[in-house]
Amino acid sequence: MNLRALVSVTGKPGLFKLIGQNKGGFILETLDAAKIKSVVNINNTKMATLEDITIYGEEEEIRLIDILDKIKAENITPPESKASGEELRNFFREVAPGHDESRVYSSDIKKIITWYNIIKEFPLFDEEAPAPLTQ
Repeated sequence: MNLRALVSVTGKPGLFKLIGQNKGGFILETLDAAKIKSVVNINNTKMATLEDITIYGEEEEIRLIDILDKIKAENITPPESKASGEELRNFFREVAPGHDESRVYSSDIKKIITWYNIIKEFPLFDEEAPAPLTQ
């Protein structure tokens, strides 16, 4: 799974593809058919690549990429993001066993389901991640 260029931006719904950088900030593109480009300021915008996001675990953090991979590999159908809190929690217990239930909220689970539904059709979801850069 190659999620290196996909980012979540604080305060903006959905996911974006990081396509470049200029002196004003990062150039992002929406993942929908419109492919709207925008520039977000480096100094006052928080972004995280999906590859780097982790979920609170009881013993150690769980990588988001591992959760998404498990959903895909085991062909698990996520519930609707508007499902009940208990249904969301049961789903998450299956795909992320050992997550810290007191620190992972229903809103977090809803966001992960929404992200999965956005990216599951993209070719990069089936690509191998590029090897880390070494010096």
